[in-house]
Amino acid sequence: MTTKYKDVYIKDVATVVGPYEYKGPLGKRFDKYYKKDMYFGCDSLESAEVKLMNDSIKLVLKKSGDEKSDIDLFIAGDLQNQITASCYAARDLGRPFFGIYSACATNTEGLIIASNFVENKVCDNVLVSVSSHNMVSEKQFRNPTEYGAPKPGTATFTATGGASCILTNKEGKVRIESSTVGTPIDMAQNDPLHMGSVMAPAAADVINQHLSDMNRTVDDYDLILTGDLGIYGKEILRDYLKQEYDIDLKDKYNDCGVMLYDLDKQKDVQAGGSGPVCSALVVYSDIIKKLIKGELKRVLYIATGALFNPTMVFQKENIVSIAHAVSLESVL
Repeated sequence: MTTKYKDVYIKDVATVVGPYEYKGPLGKRFDKYYKKDMYFGCDSLESAEVKLMNDSIKLVLKKSGDEKSDIDLFIAGDLQNQITASCYAARDLGRPFFGIYSACATNTEGLIIASNFVENKVCDNVLVSVSSHNMVSEKQFRNPTEYGAPKPGTATFTATGGASCILTNKEGKVRIESSTVGTPIDMAQNDPLHMGSVMAPAAADVINQHLSDMNRTVDDYDLILTGDLGIYGKEILRDYLKQEYDIDLKDKYNDCGVMLYDLDKQKDVQAGGSGPVCSALVVYSDIIKKLIKGELKRVLYIATGALFNPTMVFQKENIVSIAHAVSLESVL
């Protein structure tokens, strides 16, 4: 399902990261960063993730000049059980709230929902936030981090951070031009330590659907950007798109999970970054700025997620994947 928009603009964005992300190539492009431990002055890792989302919300409101009361709707999601970080951030914000979940595809899901509220003049300002915390997510979805269990090179590394974006109907320098809601894909994959292979087919499906619905080709975009496939999923996507849909991404493609870290130096991150905040950190700290400057004219941003929990994996069920696409345009 693809939707075109006329009056949906990005008012402002904000990013907050942990030590691993700060040491990556985007480093000081983030609005706020924590250089030391993963607790950020909190009593628990779960509370630390709430702090990351709250920090990003405070920052985006400050940058945009808005008060809490100016936000008509708050949409947020994360990886904690029952999207706990988002719920506590919503408590602190005190505005109407939708809690959402598409795993690592949550950010584009939030932007799509927000865009429809803004385009149809139901809301003037919608705040969309996501977060993830490496140690919270790893112990929940894979082996507890305290086990110190080794992981294969195909494993991705959950990013630590919070990211927020305000969408508005007032004209700005970057607009959301269109979006495509993805369809759940099951390719009989069941390895939680090789998420690139799980999610690449979902990314391919929504890219093909978007280009078909919009009657476009890869050449209509300056950049096609996936969320968190990592180095292996990135190559799987290229091959799968070419084989199944005869779509060649050429030199226009990159992946946020690869861009967030220095994979040559930061060996702990294995195949690259993942998590709901992974793609948001890259898009908001780097891609949006290039769109504002006119260095990029149109970007297709596809966040990818794996819809599973450990129980289903232990029961040998397949891991279902999803991807949602958002087309971003420079208004220059």
